[in-house]
Amino acid sequence: MKRDFLHITDFTPAEILETLELATEVKAKLKAGGDYTPFKGRSMAMIFTKPSARTRISFETGFYRLGGHAVYLGPSDIEIGKREAIKDIARVISRYNDIIMARLFDHDHILELAEYADVPVINALTDYNHPCQIMADILTIQEHRGHLEDLKVVYIGDGNNIVNSWLRLARQIPFHFVCACPEKYMPDIATVKAAQEAGLSRIDIRHDPAAAAKDADVIYTDVWASMGQKHEKKEIMRHFQGFQVNEAIMAAAAQNALFLHCLPAERGLEVTDAVIEGKGSVVFDEAENRMHVQNALMVKIMGVERPV
Repeated sequence: MKRDFLHITDFTPAEILETLELATEVKAKLKAGGDYTPFKGRSMAMIFTKPSARTRISFETGFYRLGGHAVYLGPSDIEIGKREAIKDIARVISRYNDIIMARLFDHDHILELAEYADVPVINALTDYNHPCQIMADILTIQEHRGHLEDLKVVYIGDGNNIVNSWLRLARQIPFHFVCACPEKYMPDIATVKAAQEAGLSRIDIRHDPAAAAKDADVIYTDVWASMGQKHEKKEIMRHFQGFQVNEAIMAAAAQNALFLHCLPAERGLEVTDAVIEGKGSVVFDEAENRMHVQNALMVKIMGVERPV
């Protein structure tokens, strides 16, 4: 039976930890220049309706370095849900490729793509969630803190797909998650409720960033105006006054708190240059770990051999 990775809750807690361990092994193998090519003779279709340099580079480079070949299909190549039925696209691409990675706007589109594809499908981002990013975040936190369990993670900014993904993770691993956001930019209410009702993690939604940041082990932010929202920027800027992660916010956090950002960052808006370049910033480790954790996810769901 094929496995997809569309939400972080598609994996059990044990599978999440196993994948992180596998990512560490694959990362070490690549760093050491070892011979590990489990994707030799295999191809991956990369479907993008929402452009991203980091997502393309990390998936394409990672798949290539493990012996495979990736095919990039941009917005003009496949107009998901417009030029051709998604269920037809899914079945045709499955005949040519061994795995599909898709970065889309509409979450329903990736659900339909996975339903009809005969090969594994990985969600590389939708407007609803971003599970690959959260896996990279956990790996980065583990590398610097040794664990995620029982840490206080504070996200400051738009209650977007990153927040929804952290809320889903809170149903799998116990930690304290706080989202400090403007009232107009709340995360998905059903996702908040599901995380709270799971009873595994403490979940707080607040509107005061300074108070939320107190004693945080991790401070996280993202751009205020994501792709597709740039035309709303003036309105967004008005609502996000006071939500910048700056030196004062980091000073309120725990000593040696980590700073994460999924990038790209708009320095001077959601985060200051001093914070992103500061001693607690691990954003470039986090960016690198996207490739390693995605490699591990593909190794796992494709059922190929682990590194030895």
